[in-house]
Parts: sequence; structure tokens; C-alpha cells
Amino acid sequence: MTADSAPINLTHHFLIAMPGLEDATFAKSVVYLCEHSERGALGLVINKASDLSMQGLFEKVDLPLLRADLINAPVLQGGPVHTERGFVLHEAMLAAPEQTEQDALAAIQTDAPPDSIYASTMVIPGGLEMTTSKDVLEALSTGAGPRRVLISLGYSAWGQGQLESELAENSWLTVGADMSVIFDTPLEQRYERAMGLLGLASWMLSSEIGHA
Repeated sequence: MTADSAPINLTHHFLIAMPGLEDATFAKSVVYLCEHSERGALGLVINKASDLSMQGLFEKVDLPLLRADLINAPVLQGGPVHTERGFVLHEAMLAAPEQTEQDALAAIQTDAPPDSIYASTMVIPGGLEMTTSKDVLEALSTGAGPRRVLISLGYSAWGQGQLESELAENSWLTVGADMSVIFDTPLEQRYERAMGLLGLASWMLSSEIGHA
């Protein structure tokens, strides 16, 4: 990115791998970007399954899983960083403490972000959260917790300027995220569905990259 170009913020966007991107981790991947700033970017691959089911993951952490809708769902491969750790992407679960009208007005005036109910959560503009603390798993284990949820092992990260360079090389397409692709679309269809948000299909694109 040149010094005089405006910075871009792709938080709450999809990165869609171009067909020519042959990296083993990211080929034909869709990455949901949880955070993007001048310091770098962090996201989760949302369309690649690990060999572990949700049931298997909960057994590994000695918790039951009383959510019938999640038992057979796959745990995803979120990226190559910290692959031994779980990252839970879910709909917003905001704390709602009792507050006076004056407290509420003060929060609005200071633009204070709402608090998540979980201990270690990144609140993502756009209505989602990404939680790394075990309390969200404990909530799910009891049959509660967020209704819409995706769990991955590992995450994807880019250093300062790295993602912008890859975008300039035509390695990725970008589009605003659609929650139905993340939570309602079968895993094997997410790549084409994400492409469809741009009015494209993978067969339309050249497999060559880096020739913008």
C-alpha cells in the first residue's frame, strides 16, 4: 500500500481465495476477518473441516455437549496459528446489567462498546463475537450458549501491510460478510456461496494470480 493511499478496513468481510492461490492452508478458502487495521489482520477460515467433531472436542475438554444441533457439526481448521487452541465465532451475547437512564445516556455519549457475557471475547462490528475463553464451551455444554456458533482450531493472521500486499497481487477477492454463509450454508458450498455474493462463480476466474 502506497503512503498516499487510503487505509482499508476489511473487518467483518470475507476473503475469498482466488483459484490460483495454491497455499495448502488457504487454497479455495473463505476467511472471515474478525479484525483488520494498519497493524495487520486476524481471521478464521470458515470452510475447511478438521478431523474432529464438536462431540469429540467437548470430550477432549471433559465437558458434555447437550446441544443436539452441534453434536455432529465439524470443528473447523481456522488457520495455521495456535492450532492447539479453540476459537469460537458466534452471534453477539451481550451483558445486560441493570442501569439507570443516566447510565445508559453516559454510555451512549462516550461511545462505550457493549460488554460480552464471556471472559475473553473480541466484539466484532457487524454483530458477531469471537471468544477464546472456556466459559462459552461450558454454556454450550449445558444446552445454552449462543444459538449460532462455529468453532475452529487455530486462526489466520497477517502482519502489518501483508494482507494489503496479497490483495495487490490478486490473491484474494473481498466482500462484506454474510452471516447466512457462515452459519446456514453447508461447509462444501461456502466457497461458491461467498463467490456468489460478488455475482461470480469460481469457473469464471482465471487460475493465474499476481498479474493485476
